[in-house]
Amino acid sequence: MKKVAVICAAGKQGTLLVDEAVSRGYDVTGFVREGKKVANPKAKTVEKDLFSLTYEDLKDFDVVIDAFGAWTEETLPLHRTSLKHLCDILSGSNIRLLVVGGAGSLYVNKEHAMQVKDTPGFPDIYKPLANMQGAALDDLRKRSDVKWTFLSPAGDFVADGERTGEYLLGGEEYFVNSKGESRISYSDYAIAMIDEIENCNNVQKRFSVIGK
Repeated sequence: MKKVAVICAAGKQGTLLVDEAVSRGYDVTGFVREGKKVANPKAKTVEKDLFSLTYEDLKDFDVVIDAFGAWTEETLPLHRTSLKHLCDILSGSNIRLLVVGGAGSLYVNKEHAMQVKDTPGFPDIYKPLANMQGAALDDLRKRSDVKWTFLSPAGDFVADGERTGEYLLGGEEYFVNSKGESRISYSDYAIAMIDEIENCNNVQKRFSVIGK
């Protein structure tokens, strides 16, 4: 039985990742800040801040899923610093690090000369977040010492969207489904993430997922 740690397991995406991993029969532990608790009774809870985690905390896990999210201007840089902290902890180990990423850093052409966040019409309000998540991905690409995977969702990432159990996988480029949509629910994203644990197809790669 695989042992899975979910970082920031009390958030919306973290909660669904815990639920999905538990449903597959994994031994799941959710790491949360003090005063928080993992909702799923079948998962263990550890109250410890991400930046206080050490290798000793994570050494017994097969997979660590990073569901960290920051949204305010002053906390956005934590996307990079928190990921660096986790990478430094796991450096040289066989523990996989799966990262909940963003769509803004996906490319819009085969030459990979432009990203979604740099296209005309991309909402200004989301640019700081997209830029920081893109920088975090750039940092990851330089880490050959960590078994990382970065999963970018669809452009329309729907927190309370329907769980359909179906999705389409892509690579580094933005794409749409047969309806011309780039949309996925948090629930279906969680399915794709846990499937990656089982399939192990994207070690030291970024890939993407949209709803079918």
